[in-house]
Amino acid sequence: MTGVVALSNFAVQYPIQAFGLADYLTWGALTYPVAFLVNDLTNRRFGPKMTRRVVYAGFAIAVVLSIVLATPRIALASGTAFMVGQLLDVTVFNWLRRQTWWRAPLAGSLLGSALDTIIFFTLAFAGDLSMSDPVTYAGGITVPLWMGLGFFDFCVKVAMALLLLVPYGALMSIIRPFETARAGR
Repeated sequence: MTGVVALSNFAVQYPIQAFGLADYLTWGALTYPVAFLVNDLTNRRFGPKMTRRVVYAGFAIAVVLSIVLATPRIALASGTAFMVGQLLDVTVFNWLRRQTWWRAPLAGSLLGSALDTIIFFTLAFAGDLSMSDPVTYAGGITVPLWMGLGFFDFCVKVAMALLLLVPYGALMSIIRPFETARAGR
């Protein structure tokens, strides 16, 4: 978890230049959603209490690493967004854990990602002159660069939440739910 967050905080500083995506996406958009997969697998196996401990530890270590790999502002924004988004994911996942196998990880990831994205991009880039140049997208919509990046980042998180259901589903037979794991002790 810590490695995913630290890598993402470094990568979010770099727009994807290929295919003209610089005004749409940063590399962090492709790496960060894996944190929700790790969170959901941890929650499935160890339950919400232990998963919250992992989130707290991941938060502390990732903020320190991110100050070194990125900037203090990005580290603070990321830490805040990470903590709030991941804890929301833990809660939603736990509420839905006994429903159809894909609902808990998908709903938790989507809701956690939405809140994470809003908090991160606002704290990290609002008011930053280098990220506030106006960008006009298809349809004539003009917004500051950081808002556009946040919107498209969330779109990628939605796509990744759907895509990461594949490894989650594949690992379900290996990673037993914590109720089952505890009963088998």
